[in-house]
Amino acid sequence: MNLARATDSPVIPVILLFGPTASGKTAILEALFAGNGAPVSAEVVSADSMQVYRGMDIGTAKPSKDLQARLPHHLIDICDIKEQFTVGDFVRHADQACVDIYSRGKIPVVSGGTGFYLKNFVLGLPAAPPSDLVIRETLKKELVSDGVEPLLKELRSVDPVSAQRIHPNDTYRLLRALEVYRLTGRPLSSYPPSGTSGHEDLSERPRYRFLLIGIQRDREELYERINRRTRDMFLQGLAAEVKSLVEKGYTREDPGMRAIGYQEFFLENGQFATDLEAVETLIARNSRRYAKRQITFFASLPEVHWIPGEPDAELPPRVLDHIIKFLAGEFHKEAPQYHPS
Repeated sequence: MNLARATDSPVIPVILLFGPTASGKTAILEALFAGNGAPVSAEVVSADSMQVYRGMDIGTAKPSKDLQARLPHHLIDICDIKEQFTVGDFVRHADQACVDIYSRGKIPVVSGGTGFYLKNFVLGLPAAPPSDLVIRETLKKELVSDGVEPLLKELRSVDPVSAQRIHPNDTYRLLRALEVYRLTGRPLSSYPPSGTSGHEDLSERPRYRFLLIGIQRDREELYERINRRTRDMFLQGLAAEVKSLVEKGYTREDPGMRAIGYQEFFLENGQFATDLEAVETLIARNSRRYAKRQITFFASLPEVHWIPGEPDAELPPRVLDHIIKFLAGEFHKEAPQYHPS
């Protein structure tokens, strides 16, 4: 069924499927869209801030090559670990991917756990000014010549809110905040975040129609899944993967290596950790804390239809029926939601 042409409308229907780390997003994607004879022909746009990096496979839980062959994924393995990939980059690439997918008669499914990416894709990017290359280069030279401390001191003085939010090691965001202030005289934190104009409907980006589907799990069950997945990553060779990246010259200062599952391998002095049991414990702990933050962030997204994380025999047909009605233009906001029983 060529649902992409069903409404003969220039507006692109986009499904967003999201949930915290280890909630079961890949299994739901496979159950809904990758089976033989799936009624919806779809391709996935990854909304994971770390799956964009080449060579970081185990620690980012990238979908298997087999699944990608059956259900094509976009925005995976598109950056070197030393490159910064911003939310603006994501929205631009995701827009291009969605237009391309829909032009080929398929439905774009934006799926991942990076809530900031999802929110900015749905509601639009903040109105902060574009980058100024002259100011950015000046800041970079100051960073090299004087170190990070004078820049941190300046940011604390002119934009204490951003200074509180930005980690001292996150030099990209530090320079961006100072760049905005030097360019406009306004702190970056004074610009409204995406979507603050209202969440009553998804009208911020009129080129799209959105269906947001979120995955819910019991908190303790989710934490146990995180612990098991961390253990599985070590069994799959996570330590060897990170060590190989270090041997290739990547360091903990590189944007990709700041990811949970990678940063924990570095000691305070920058050396590679040898106590792998302690590293595993730390990764699991940081992943649980991240999941908690994700759950809180997802609650701020508008018009989410929640489904249980375990795809039982009845779930895929019920959700697919809801998706088909959405694509056919018969979607109603008051449609039933699929909470776990």
